[in-house]
Amino acid sequence: MQVGLFDDPVFAEHEAGPGHPEHPARLEAARVGLQEAGLEGELSPRSPRPATREELLAVHTEAHVDLVAATKDRSHRFDPDTAAGPHSYTAALRAAGAVAGAVDEVLDGELDRAFCIVRPPGHHATSDRASGFCLFNNVAVGAAQALARGLDRVAVVDFDVHHGNGTQQIFWEDPRVLYISSHQFPYYPGTGALDEVGEDEGRGFTVNLPVPAGLGDGDYSRLYRDIVEPAGRSFDPQLVLVSAGFDAHAADPLGGMALTAAGFAELMDVCVALASGAASGRVVAVLEGGYGLEGLASSVAASVGRLLDRPSPPLPPGADPRTESLLTAYRKAQAPFWPVVER
Repeated sequence: MQVGLFDDPVFAEHEAGPGHPEHPARLEAARVGLQEAGLEGELSPRSPRPATREELLAVHTEAHVDLVAATKDRSHRFDPDTAAGPHSYTAALRAAGAVAGAVDEVLDGELDRAFCIVRPPGHHATSDRASGFCLFNNVAVGAAQALARGLDRVAVVDFDVHHGNGTQQIFWEDPRVLYISSHQFPYYPGTGALDEVGEDEGRGFTVNLPVPAGLGDGDYSRLYRDIVEPAGRSFDPQLVLVSAGFDAHAADPLGGMALTAAGFAELMDVCVALASGAASGRVVAVLEGGYGLEGLASSVAASVGRLLDRPSPPLPPGADPRTESLLTAYRKAQAPFWPVVER
């Protein structure tokens, strides 16, 4: 299994602001996690290229691309949570370019799978606005790149603790992209309700699984095995992209969930399972959130281990009494579009 690791020193030069939780130490924690797990030597290192203007304009407006570009060599605050420093534009270009380049290499057969350790993250960036620590929507750029390469079906699975409102908005009417998100709800950014399913031709191709705080590994596994896996397999994507946010970890300071590294390995295993058909195993995962450094390190390692087809131990069964009612609600909402979830 040839798994690429896309990483670049410029990602550490993005400045989100003093005391900001999205800081460069997150990258070092991810790298240390891979080293301590003995995975670094099994990965194929890649230096990402900058995204082209054409690639950015596939998912963002010209005004938004120009606004982010105007921050080069200076500081700018987009909103109370989201800022750029003098090197942030360069980092954001390479973060988006890392995903586009990973998609290219996977589709060209140079890699089987890839993991992109990037910052700034991306899934809150809408077509016309930077927000939620995100400047460009990295995973959306990757999905658009796959479509431009001729694919008809791309799945994006987002297990960050926060809903990827930007990714949802960008592909809201596009039936070629199945967007599946599990996220703490209600929580920032306030989107991702169960009845948000897309519009027009894209109706049914947005699958939101709003999750109450406190769910752990076994219960998340039920949600993913009973809803995400059958719906995703029914879509039969030709490529699977993963917005891999690790802030649903039990020790994360910004989340309220109870996942462990083993739980994230299980979620990534489901993502790999979705790629077992037309995708021929092709998966590209992209770092989103995750702000507790120890949890981030172990969870990145566990997830990359699954990309490398390393086995992971079985999880104990979930015991949260809310899980059955969640599954009932999910099935009712998604069965009109994905009847397979009723089985």
